[in-house]
Amino acid sequence: EARRGAAEAGVSGKARWVRVRAEELPAALGTFDVAVFAQSFHWMDRDVVAGSVRDMLRPGGALVHISDLKTENRTVDDLPHPAVPYAAIDELVRRYLGPVRRAGRGVLPQGTPGGEAAVFTRAGFSGPQRHVVPGGQALERTWDDTVAWAFSMSSSAPHLFGARRGDFEADLRRLLREASPSGRFSERQPSTEVFVWRRNPAATTG
Repeated sequence: EARRGAAEAGVSGKARWVRVRAEELPAALGTFDVAVFAQSFHWMDRDVVAGSVRDMLRPGGALVHISDLKTENRTVDDLPHPAVPYAAIDELVRRYLGPVRRAGRGVLPQGTPGGEAAVFTRAGFSGPQRHVVPGGQALERTWDDTVAWAFSMSSSAPHLFGARRGDFEADLRRLLREASPSGRFSERQPSTEVFVWRRNPAATTG
């Protein structure tokens, strides 16, 4: 999919796509100035991966950690359509899959792990520098967009429902129709939080 998108954008000659687990790095990929994690680092064996990425960076290189800003309140009061009923969708998922949040083939009884600053510091990074890219732009979602979003989440991926997948989707679409008979929802683009960690010059491999 990445190769197809790169070809459509005319940048195939500027990127090489490799499918490999983060825990298998460095995987003979070479050395780099920047490594980027986009709201994914919490799924990994974090100490192992942070150490491997540190060794793949040139001295002074950066590990950039990107996520949406969790602390802002994004209302849709002045927008033309109702908000996506995320709380009701979460409740529907719990009705089908149980109260403990699923995570692909595993579960997250304590939620996703935190403390990533300590992980990066242990691995030999200094910082971070924090930057916020402002959001707030108005977005429009359809019923189909919202169904696709639900199935894209690790906590409600299609395979988790087994033979009940069709029933779940039918109930989800019924919920969405009730929340917005027009088939449209409004929401706002979240702000983006960017943390830049630098490899310590004294950091060593091994």
